[in-house]
Amino acid sequence: MAQPLTFVLSVPETPEDHGPEPSPYDESEVHDSFYQLIQEQSQWVAEEGLELQQREPGPPETPGSGHQTLLGPEDPLVHSTATLRILASMPSRTIGRSRGAIISQYYNRTVRLRRRVSRPELRGVGRSARPSLRLYDLELDPVALEEEGERSDPCPGDGAPTPPRGSALGTRRVAPGRDWGPSRSSPEATSAPREESRTLTRKRRGRRGRRGLLPCCGRLRDACVLALHSLGLGLLSGLHALMPWRYALKRIGGQFGSSVLSYFLFLKTLLAFNALLLLPLLAFLVGVQAAFPPPASPGAVPAFTGLELLTGAGRFTHTVMYYGYYSNTTLNQPCVPPLDGGQCSREADGLPYNMPLAYLFTVGVAFFITCITLVYSMSHSFGESYRVGSTAGVHAVTVFCSWDHKVTQKRASRVQHDNIRTHLKELLAEWQLRQVPRSLCGRLRQVAVLGLVWLLCLGTALGCTVAVYAFSELMIKSPVSTEQEGALLALPTVVCVLNLGTPYLYRCLAALERHDSPVLEVYVAICRNLILKMVILGILCYHWLGRRVGVLKEQCWENFVGQELYRLMVLDFIFVLLDTLFGELVWRLISEKKLKREKPEFDIAGNVLELIYGQTLTWLGVLFSPLLPAIQIIKLLCLFYIKKTSLMANCQAPRRPWLASHMSTVFVSLLCFPSFLGAAVFLCYAVWQVRPSSTCGPFRTLDTMYEAGKVWVRRLEQAGPSVSWVPWIHRYLVENTFPVYLVSALLLAVIYLNIQVVKGQRRVMCLLKEQISNEGEDKIFLINKLHSVYERKERRAGRTQEAEQLAGDLDTW
Repeated sequence: MAQPLTFVLSVPETPEDHGPEPSPYDESEVHDSFYQLIQEQSQWVAEEGLELQQREPGPPETPGSGHQTLLGPEDPLVHSTATLRILASMPSRTIGRSRGAIISQYYNRTVRLRRRVSRPELRGVGRSARPSLRLYDLELDPVALEEEGERSDPCPGDGAPTPPRGSALGTRRVAPGRDWGPSRSSPEATSAPREESRTLTRKRRGRRGRRGLLPCCGRLRDACVLALHSLGLGLLSGLHALMPWRYALKRIGGQFGSSVLSYFLFLKTLLAFNALLLLPLLAFLVGVQAAFPPPASPGAVPAFTGLELLTGAGRFTHTVMYYGYYSNTTLNQPCVPPLDGGQCSREADGLPYNMPLAYLFTVGVAFFITCITLVYSMSHSFGESYRVGSTAGVHAVTVFCSWDHKVTQKRASRVQHDNIRTHLKELLAEWQLRQVPRSLCGRLRQVAVLGLVWLLCLGTALGCTVAVYAFSELMIKSPVSTEQEGALLALPTVVCVLNLGTPYLYRCLAALERHDSPVLEVYVAICRNLILKMVILGILCYHWLGRRVGVLKEQCWENFVGQELYRLMVLDFIFVLLDTLFGELVWRLISEKKLKREKPEFDIAGNVLELIYGQTLTWLGVLFSPLLPAIQIIKLLCLFYIKKTSLMANCQAPRRPWLASHMSTVFVSLLCFPSFLGAAVFLCYAVWQVRPSSTCGPFRTLDTMYEAGKVWVRRLEQAGPSVSWVPWIHRYLVENTFPVYLVSALLLAVIYLNIQVVKGQRRVMCLLKEQISNEGEDKIFLINKLHSVYERKERRAGRTQEAEQLAGDLDTW
C-alpha cells in the first residue's frame, strides 16, 4: 500500500493583502474583489512560482506558524496517489494550485471580517431607537474601522474604560507578518492618538459652529422627520389592519381546520369579484351620470325618512342607485355662450357620450370580465385541488418538512404549530375513513334512509316554492300605495324566513342519515340548500319579468325590480345577523349552561349557500341597480368580522376533522354554473325580449334594450366609409349565429384536447413511477448479489486460512 501524502501550500502574504477588504454584505463587490484576487495571485504565481512540499511526519503545526493547511470538507479521509491523480484530472479540480490557496485565503479573510464587523443584538436595543441598516455603512469598511479603533482606543495611562471584548473598538486582529508600528507602551504610541483625537475634536467643533448656528432648529427638524416617519409606519400598519384576511385566516385554519377556512377564503374571493364588477360601473356609468345629472323631474322629490335604508324606495329612487335616474340623451360638455350673445358652435359641445349605449356596453363588459375571471379562477382551483400525483408519504412530509424555520415570533410559531397539528388530524381522519369499509346490509340500510330523507327535502323545497308563488300573486292582486312603503317588505320577509328556517329542518333530517364521511355530509347539505334557493329565485324572476312587467306598464318596472333585489339583500343580511345571534350565541349558552354539552360546530354548508345566494342577487340586480356591488362589498366585509368573532366565541372545531382539499373548487363551480349562469340568462332575456319602460331609464324610447346597439350601428353606417368595418362586424359576427356555433365548437375542441393532454400526462407519470420502483428493486437485487459474492469470498478466505493454519500445525508437529 502506498503511503498517503499530505501537502502544505505555503502562500506568503503580500503588501496588497493588507489593503481594503471587500464587504461580505455587498455581493457585487465580493465577486469583483474575488476576481481581482484571483488575477493578482495568478500573476504573482507566474512570476514567483509555488512549490508543493511533502509534509514530514511529525507534530502538528501550531496556529501561529506561517503555513496554512488546506483541508477539504472531509478532513479524516486520506486518498492514495492514484486517487489524487484521478481527482486532479477531473474538471472540477482544474482550478490550479494557486487558486486553491486563493480560495482558502479569501475564505479566511471573509470570516475574519464578519467576526470583526458584528452587529449588536436587537434585544439589546430599545424599541424606540431601533438601529437602521444605513448606520452600518461605515462599519463595513475595514480600513475606516481600524482607523477609528486606533483613534478612539484610550491609552492605559488615562484611566479610561476599556472597550468590551468582542466590540468593534476593543478587537484588533493583527495579521501574521504585518507591522503595526511602535508598541503602545512607548511614548510615541501614547502621544500620537491623543494628538489625532484632539485635532478631530477641533474640526468637528468648527463644523458645528459653521453649520449649526441654531441647534434648536436641527432638533426640531429631526423631531419632525421622526414624527413623519412614525406617522408613515402607523398608516402602513393601518392599511394592513384594513385587510381582514391578513392574520385571521391563519388563525382560523390552525384552530378550526381547512373546512372552516374554506368559507372565509370563499368570502375573500367574492370580495374580489364584486370589486372587479364595481370598478367599470363607477368609472363609465355612475360617475359620468353623477357629473352630468339629468333635468329634475316635474314632481316633488320626497324627503329622506330613514325607512329607505330598508325598502330602497323614497329618496333613493331619484339617485344614481337605480335604472330610472339615468338619461337617454347624449351627454356633452356644458356650453358657455360667446360674449356677443350668439349661440354655441357645434364644435364647442365637446366629445359626445351616448348614455344608452354606455349603459348597455358597461354592464355587458363588466359581466364579461366577471365571466372570464370566474372561469379562470375555477380552472386554477381545479389545477390546485385535483393535481396529478400521489399522496403516499404525505404524513411524513407534513411531520418533517412543514415547519418554517424563518418564523421567530411566539405568536406566529403558535399559529404554525396549530396549522400543522390540525392538518395531521385531517390527514389521519381521511386515512381512517378509507380503512373502515361498511357491510352490505349497512349500505342497503343507508341507501333506504338516504332516499327517504331526500324525498322529504324535495317535498319541503316544493312547498316553499308554492308558498312564495302564492304570496307573490297575492301581492300583485293587492297593490301597495306609495304611502305604505313598509308593506313592500312583506314578500322579501317571507322569502328570508323560508331561507333561514328550511336549512334547520334539513339539518335535523341529515342527522338520520349518519354519513361516514363528513365531506359527503357537507356536500349533501349544500345540494339541498342550493336546490331550495335556486328554485325560490326562479319563482321570483318569473314574478318580476313575467308578471310585474305587465302590471306596471305605465310605471318604471325596472326601478321596482331593483328595489326588490335591494330589499332582499338588506333583509338577508339582517336575518344572517339574527341567525348568528340566536343560532350560535344563544344556542351555545343553552348547550353549555343547561344541556351541559360542548359548543356547536360551524355550519359550513348553510353559510356558504348564504354567500352564493347574496352574490346571485347582486348579479341579478346589476342591470337595474348599478350600485348593488358596492352594497354587497359592505355586506361581505361586515359578515367577515361578525362570522369571525362568532366563530371564535361560539363554535368549536369539527368533532370529526376532515381534509377540505376540493372545497374551494366546489364553491367556485357552484358560483359559476347555477349562480352566474342563471343571472346571465335572466339579464339576457331582459335585454333581448322585455320591452323597457316608456317613462324612465336610458332605453325609454326603444322596443328592447338591445336595440340601442342597432341604432348606434345605423348611425355609423351613415357616418362614412371610415367606420364601415364596425357595421360589418355587427352584421356578420353579432347578429349571425354561425360565429357563435363556431366559437362553441372551438371551445369544446380545446377542452377535449386539454382532457386528452391531462390523461396522457397521467399515463406518463404512472409509467415513470413504475420505472422508478423497478429501478429501486433492481438496486436491491444488485446489492443482494454483491453481498452474496462478498460472503462467498469471505468463506473461501476463511477456508484458505484454516487450511494454511492446519498445514502449519502439521508442519510444526
